[in-house]
This record gives sequence, structure tokens and C-alpha cells, in this order.
Amino acid sequence: MADTKHDVLDMLRELAELTMLDEGDPQSFRVRAYESAAQAIASQANDLEKLSVAELMKIDGVGKSTAAKVKELFEQGKVEKLEELRAKHPTSVVALLKIQGLGPKAVKRLRAELGVQSIADLKSALAEKKLRVLKGFGEKSEEKIATAVSRLEEHGALDRVPISVALPLAERVIARMREVDGVRHASFCGSLRRFSETVGDIDVVVAGAAGIAPSVMEAFVSMGIVDHVLGRGATKTSVVTRRGTQIDLRVVEEHQLGAARLYFTGSKGHNIKLRQRALARGWTLNEYALSELEGGKVIASETEEQIYAALGLPFIPPVLREDAGELEAAERGTLPRSLGTVLGDFHVHTTVSGDGKSTLEAMVAAAKARGYRALALTDHAENTVSGVGRAPLLEQRAAITAMRQELGDSLRLLHGVELNIGAEGTLDYDAEFRAGFDFCIASVHDRFDLDRAVQTRRVVAAMRDPSVRMIGHLSARMIGARPGIELDLDAVIAAAEETGTALEVNGGLPRLDMSVDALRRARESKVDFVLTSDAHHESELGRVDYAKLNAERAWLAPEQVANTWELERFLRWTEKKAPRA
Repeated sequence: MADTKHDVLDMLRELAELTMLDEGDPQSFRVRAYESAAQAIASQANDLEKLSVAELMKIDGVGKSTAAKVKELFEQGKVEKLEELRAKHPTSVVALLKIQGLGPKAVKRLRAELGVQSIADLKSALAEKKLRVLKGFGEKSEEKIATAVSRLEEHGALDRVPISVALPLAERVIARMREVDGVRHASFCGSLRRFSETVGDIDVVVAGAAGIAPSVMEAFVSMGIVDHVLGRGATKTSVVTRRGTQIDLRVVEEHQLGAARLYFTGSKGHNIKLRQRALARGWTLNEYALSELEGGKVIASETEEQIYAALGLPFIPPVLREDAGELEAAERGTLPRSLGTVLGDFHVHTTVSGDGKSTLEAMVAAAKARGYRALALTDHAENTVSGVGRAPLLEQRAAITAMRQELGDSLRLLHGVELNIGAEGTLDYDAEFRAGFDFCIASVHDRFDLDRAVQTRRVVAAMRDPSVRMIGHLSARMIGARPGIELDLDAVIAAAEETGTALEVNGGLPRLDMSVDALRRARESKVDFVLTSDAHHESELGRVDYAKLNAERAWLAPEQVANTWELERFLRWTEKKAPRA
């Protein structure tokens, strides 16, 4: 079985989710056991398929029952317990967990007492005001749930797949396609390649030796993630995964690859304008080639660069292909520049935080491996669920001071903290203790339902504190699960500009916060931005690359992004909070 670790992780995560629904409790023993096992196996490099039940049980966090299910997956191709849970809790029911205010216990009650089996059923029950009479709900809860549904609909999140789900899924399909004999290229396209925060479906393009299509299609439909095949042709197959995501696979000849990737990546508006440029030259552009209208002679097809050049344009990066002025800018030679090298990460958690999974030493080693010049360790302060008091942070400070001696100038370590912004804008600890940190982030972690004026005052109050260098994940959203808090964005941007407080571009895929829309609103201001990973494990430091893509998608310039500056300039910036000149 190819990609065995991901098969096991998919199985365990789905077991955890469905068991949570089944038992109505996210903290039940079984749910936590599956989650612990998934965390343990995620860090394993072993070929799991070769391990016996006894050997699997030697992995810390994997018990006998879970080990047996792993072996069952390898030997039978499925797990009986998971099949039972899928039958009891279909995808339409799982989707109810997207709604803020609906936990597994509430979903269980809605199903039992109102027959709610989908979001459509929930909307009908809300319209008829049925929730308010149920024990544990009431009129206010009903109104909050209705608002949450409405806001998710506004953001198109109810019928779209969050990038945090779509990207790992696409990468897994790509990895499997590359294993097929004769395949020389496999990549995802569509809105996912444009780095949209949600996608309607996933487009995959494969190219290789002549005659590979049948074996590619067979490998695709036989993947363990596939629930059913929507349609299958000679060069195109569409499937739906077990979690309801549609994936469209297309096989093209190698010389058509550039045209195919171009065609299946750009937004509708971007592609229309490219075709208009082609027609103006007496050519036609489709998924196979840029060619002459009369006679059909191919002008370009092998690479995207060749096609753009033939149309009189420089290469336009995929994240910009949204028909947002990029073609006109390309023609003028004013496309936004790449943000270049990121010198370091400034939102990183260790095991000092209750939710951190890697030690200080492991995080520092991973940062060095990425070639970073600076790193801020920013564990959670006391007023978050995963936060800690003063003593552990002072112990960490001593450890960082000792490490600085060993590291010298090869990696500058900053001792930071992620403060919680209270409902009134209050912050953890006292001013003197906060002043002892090199880099303070302040973020909203609770009370997401406050009104717009209160939330705005809350964030602005934190900005006015001299210790706060940056506001973390500004909207506190979780894409596809929790809408962002309501803010007067113009007032927040103005306060950031006035106080010299930076705004974070958080690269965690479930967040991507600030959103592209918010970043576009802020890019005309004199606000500084910082790209971060918000890593809780050493393997997550690479999420800075996602933050960079999000910032480039919003057309931010290098001079606006503090951790793309020269090191010494950046370090001076961290030492003194002041508006940018």
C-alpha cells in the first residue's frame, strides 16, 4: 500500500472525528486515544506496514486496540469499526461541526430530537425557530447559531473545502501519481494553485510517456481516499473522496503540459483576457496549445513561460492570476516583486506552551536547518488555555540566554511571548514583566461573539500597550469552521499605523490570517507586516512559506514585510516600537 503513513493518519483522524460525534464528547477516552496515536505516528519514519501489532504498540501513544486497527487497514484495506461509524455519521452530519456553537453533544441532540441530518435540515429548523425550545439551547443560542451559519454562507465556506484540507489531499494525490511508471510530471492546478483559502474542487494535471493514461487512471481511482467515481474517460477522471471533496484528474501529453497548467490554473477572468490577447494576434488558446487560428500551427505549449512570452507578457505567478489587474501590470512592467528571503520566524511555540509539541532545542535546530538568521520563541501567556505563568517563562529565558552563547551570531534568539487580549483589551502579567520580553505578540483567543465596536476597542487597546510589537492572527478565524471576529478594519489599520504595531500574516493553513482581502485593504497604509508559521511542532516551521504566498497574493511589497529586511535593520525594529517613517 503506497503512502502507508498517510493512510493510517487519515484513518485515525476520521476515527477520532466520528467517535466524537458518536459519543458526543470531544474529550472522551477513545477520541483522545485516536488523536494521541495520530500525533505519535505523524512523527514516525518507519514503514508501518512491516510492523507487527506488538511493534506498533511500542510507539508511544499507540495502544493495543489502535495497533490492531492499523494492521486491519493494511491486511483488509478497510477498518470495520470505521465503516460502522461512517454508516452512522455520514458526511452531511460531519459538516454540522463546521458551525460555531455546534459541538458533538449539540449535534447529537439535534439529530435525535429534531431529525437534523445536514446543514439544510439545520437551516430549516432555524427558520422554524425549533432550536430555542430544546434543552441546552434557548433563544440566544439559536440566534448565535443562525448568525454563524449566515456568516459561513457569506464567506462561501459551507459548500467549499478549506485549504487546510485541500492542500494535503492534493499533495497526497500528486505523490501517488508520480509513482506510476511513465509519469514525468504531476501537479495540482485550479484555485488551489492560486492559493485560494477555500476551493470548490481539486484539479490535478499529469503528463508523461505515451499511453500512460490507463495506468494513471487506475492508480487514481484505487487510492484509499476515493469514495466513488463521478465519471471516467480516456484522459479525464473525476472522483469524490470519502470526506466529500471532488478531485478532477487530467492526463496530457508532455508537449501540452504548459498549456494545460495555464488553462487549469487561472481564474475565469484571467483566462478570458489571455484568450482575447491570443485572438487579437490571430491565434487561439486552449488547454492543449497556443496555436494559429488558420492552419493550427502551434505557437507555444510546452511551458507557461513560453505562452506568456508569445502573448507579449512576462511570466505571471499563479497566486496573482485572479484578474485583479495583474495582466495590465504585467504589460506595464509593474507586477509586484517577490518577497524574497525570509530571515526568520517570530511566532513559534515550544513544549512550554500546553499545546506545543517540540522542545526549545528542537525548534532552534529546525530553524537553523532552514537557514534562519533570527528566531523568536513565543509561548502562550497565562490567560490562554495552553498558557503558563511567570516561572516557566523565566526558566525558558535562562535557557535561551545560555543558547545564545553557543549560537553566537549564527542565529539570533529572541525571547518572546504570545499574550492574550482580554475582552476589555487587557493583557497578561504586569507592564514590568511584559517589558522583559524581546518580542510580544498579542492575540484574541476567546470571546469571539462580542460586537464590532467592542472587538475593535479590544484590539486597539492592545496596540496602545508599549510592549506589544505585533497583533497575532488578527481576525482569530478558522477557515471553514469559525468566522473571524467582527472588526472595524479601517480603525484597526489606522491604530496600527499610529502606534507602530505590526500585523501578523499567519501561515497556519487553518488560519491564513490576515486574509488576502484584509491585507489588500492594509497595503496602502504605513503598517509593517511579519510572516509567521505559528508553529507548535518543528515540522510546522515551513508554514512561513504559506504566509509568504498569502502576502504575495495580496501584492504586499518587500519593504512592507519586516522579516524580509536586512537582519540588523530588523533587529533595530524589534527594539523600538514606533510608526514607520
